Amino acid sequence: MDSMDRKIVAALQSEGRITLTELADKVRLSVSRCQRRVRDLEAAGIIRGYRAVVDAAALGYGFEVLLFATLSRPDVVTEFDAALAEIPEVIEAQRLFGEPDYLIRVVSADLPSYQKLYESVLIHLPGVRGLTSTIVMKQTVHPRPLPGRDPRDMMGRPSATRNGNVDAVAGGEGASA
Repeated sequence: MDSMDRKIVAALQSEGRITLTELADKVRLSVSRCQRRVRDLEAAGIIRGYRAVVDAAALGYGFEVLLFATLSRPDVVTEFDAALAEIPEVIEAQRLFGEPDYLIRVVSADLPSYQKLYESVLIHLPGVRGLTSTIVMKQTVHPRPLPGRDPRDMMGRPSATRNGNVDAVAGGEGASA
């Protein structure tokens, strides 16, 4: 992936409904070259789809829970994954290293509907040893596009310290020895 591909991906992440002509203008390519690159990015699986960003609360799913799941044994992972995929209220799940084994985002209308889902479905998932629910108070960082730069370029990026000052990476200007 080169810098032009990254520009295309960044533009599509921020505006998925952009026309091919507008995209080509934005990244300064001909329409045909831009279209070829977009198709190549799709074929490579870098661009996996185009979706609308919706407001869960406006659709009646204003209650969100982060559910931590610990499994009783490792041989149930495949079965657990398949069962999670069948629950519409589970909108995202990540398998983790260590314990807990999973972080699962669950949406529902309200606390009583979550409690019903928890008691009738979630605690009966295959191989569950324990579940811990944490209610989301407020989303402070909304889903956003991935950074447009090459992740290997992060090495020279300054990092914020606890006191809010910015320090350069070790060996760089402003770094302490």
